[in-house]
Amino acid sequence: MATFVLVHGAWSGAHDFRTVRRLLRAAGHEVFTPSLTGIGERVHLASQQVGLTTHIADVVNCVRYEDLDDIVLLGFSYGGAVVTGALEHLAERVRHLVYLDAFVLEDGEAAGVPGAGHSPRLPALGDPWLVPAPIRAFEDPEVGAWITARRTPQPIGTFTEPVRLTRPLEDYPFTRTFIKATGEPRPEPAGPFWAAADKVSKSAAWRYREIATSHQIPSNRPGELADLLLELV
Repeated sequence: MATFVLVHGAWSGAHDFRTVRRLLRAAGHEVFTPSLTGIGERVHLASQQVGLTTHIADVVNCVRYEDLDDIVLLGFSYGGAVVTGALEHLAERVRHLVYLDAFVLEDGEAAGVPGAGHSPRLPALGDPWLVPAPIRAFEDPEVGAWITARRTPQPIGTFTEPVRLTRPLEDYPFTRTFIKATGEPRPEPAGPFWAAADKVSKSAAWRYREIATSHQIPSNRPGELADLLLELV
């Protein structure tokens, strides 16, 4: 039996993994899907003080309070920044680290505000502190409508705060996997998810997999994702 901790992406919540969670549990595994403060079902806690550190604490506390060990820790999209930051506190509890079409950041890097590049930018005096959710493509219109109704604005500090990583990801003893969504045309410039895929697919320190759908993998292909995760463990 494996223990999965699945961390959702920006503007969303644990409900992103509701089908994947059910499939993994039906296969006999434990699954935890912490919701990040200020978005998704915890949108009522949104404030200017919510940053990447807040979201790292959400995941770290879930693992610590449940006393989870030997975990498969997955970060989807923005969740990649969160799981990377969590390693300072949880590395010894991680068996397998999975980035699902996600940011793979180095020490001092931030996800960046969408539409403003991928370098940290603090808001100026009087600037809005909530970043609206962009429109996403889904394979099933009904699923897309359900997810879109639950997408929420996200505090800007989560995008501008840099991650802290005491050593390169490749130096940790756990296994690393990157899963790339390949169902949309590659943009130019490549963007952070394609750039990460290009880097890790050439590294012997990583496993690399692909799923032929758009970025919203957990909603578009939950069965394929669950099967791939079961194969990896």
